[in-house]
Amino acid sequence: MTSDERPWLASYPEGVPAEIDPSRYRSVAALLAECCDRFRHRPAFFNMGRTLTYDDLDGKSAALANYLLNDLKLARGDRVAIMLPNVLQYPVAIMAVLRAGLTLVNTNPLYTARELKHQLTDSGAAAIIVLENFAHVLADVIGETSCKHVIVSALGDMLGFPKSAITNCVVRRIKKLVPPFALPKAVRFNAALARGAREAAPKIEIDADDIAFLQYTGGTTGVAKGAMLTHRNMVANMLQALAWIRPNMREGEEVVVTALPLYHIFALTANMLVFARVGGYNHLITNPRDMPAFVKAIAKIKFTALTGVNTLFAGLMNTPGFDKVDFSRLHLTLGGGMAVQRAVADRWKKVTGCTLAEAYGLTETAPAVCINPLDLPDYNGSIGLPIPSTDVSIQDEDGKTLAIGEVGELCVRGPQVMKGYWQRPDETAKVLAPDGWLRTGDIARIDGSGYVYIVDRKKDMILVSGFNVYPNEIEDIVAQVPGVLEVAAVGVPDEKSGEAVKIVIVRKDPSLTVEDIRAHCRANLTGYKQPKYIEFRDSLPKTNVGKILRRELREPAKA
Repeated sequence: MTSDERPWLASYPEGVPAEIDPSRYRSVAALLAECCDRFRHRPAFFNMGRTLTYDDLDGKSAALANYLLNDLKLARGDRVAIMLPNVLQYPVAIMAVLRAGLTLVNTNPLYTARELKHQLTDSGAAAIIVLENFAHVLADVIGETSCKHVIVSALGDMLGFPKSAITNCVVRRIKKLVPPFALPKAVRFNAALARGAREAAPKIEIDADDIAFLQYTGGTTGVAKGAMLTHRNMVANMLQALAWIRPNMREGEEVVVTALPLYHIFALTANMLVFARVGGYNHLITNPRDMPAFVKAIAKIKFTALTGVNTLFAGLMNTPGFDKVDFSRLHLTLGGGMAVQRAVADRWKKVTGCTLAEAYGLTETAPAVCINPLDLPDYNGSIGLPIPSTDVSIQDEDGKTLAIGEVGELCVRGPQVMKGYWQRPDETAKVLAPDGWLRTGDIARIDGSGYVYIVDRKKDMILVSGFNVYPNEIEDIVAQVPGVLEVAAVGVPDEKSGEAVKIVIVRKDPSLTVEDIRAHCRANLTGYKQPKYIEFRDSLPKTNVGKILRRELREPAKA
């Protein structure tokens, strides 16, 4: 694209380059190896009272990599699934798999047996590293997959004696959080580390175009697909995001709270890779759904950065004690994964003094595409500007580029765009054009300064009497009502208008009524956008990272 087609470059913050060099590191493994060498004696990860230094990360991951290659005889490109929550074993396993030249398959530990079987079968995973709390699910399906090797870890495995033994005893025998399972050939995580530590490291060649991650995503339709993210994709996106936030970073001084799971692409790239590059100290939150414990944990930390999704920020602010946390060092709050609501962003700024900067990305783009400048005084409603070496355009159904200000599908091109979907050329062809443009499935517009505004997901758009209604807009308006804790908008069938707007609300104030909502909507929304149906519930269905599952609100209505 020419400079005329990149209006966002004129809006770039001072010090942010227009381009990055994606060939700077040959692989993610090389990147992490350099980080461990540069910051060897600095703390890298903290969880449950224990800290791993970068030296620890290097040594333990080398031992596990040796075990995978020497004992399990895994070969370059073999897939290894990791089914862990945010515990210290996770970053060790990530680095081990990558430095061994293997492909990592991040796996949600809360998967059902059906979901786990699909991912293991589809990826052809040869091995899996699993927390024993979830091993019973694996035991139910592993015989129907090609997965031959199992490494089982316990929650306290890396906490050191005697805390490790005490933690595992409490988890197994007092809290009874480990259901019975039978995996007779499984090897314990610490045993694998011990064995690998005694072995010589084989020489491994890794190319930039090798697949580093099979990152599964539901996409817009159908069963979960594995996005093939190469080492080049991941290195590029780390460098792109780092270039954007680097002017605000202090090398060797950053303390980041990681509440989103590392198996999610947002936390994987933003929290692990970007912060490793500046010698950051990563505090892993194992169970962010326990908000009182979460607040108690971060109250002990003078953290500088926090990433999350809209529901996480809202949940924190509605938890007693959060307003008493020390925010004096907090200078980066990044929201992604779903739309950030203005009511949440405004309240966050008031409580913490730090602007909640919205970012945008996709699993297919490793993930970052756009980020707001970090020096903005307030939330601006956009997803920000395209990051370095990234082109965006708004296109119509035929692939024609639309003018500034027009609404269409957001398309992305850059070194972070995936290689394609694993063993799904037909699905790849639907979203990835031969000239490199990725169709995101998001409806957006770009203003004259290059800021991108997401209108909504293409598939979530509601068609009322021929008019497009975007759930994000409805939700943003309703969330402004003081008595609303959470809200989701969906389209439901309607005889007169084809579809009608339905909203589902979780109340913060029990006295909030349907008429209160209707009055607010009448004052702020034109007629066809106003919700025809209003329902109150105790909770909204969500993914494990806090995204609201609109489809689950929509399906009962259709039935």
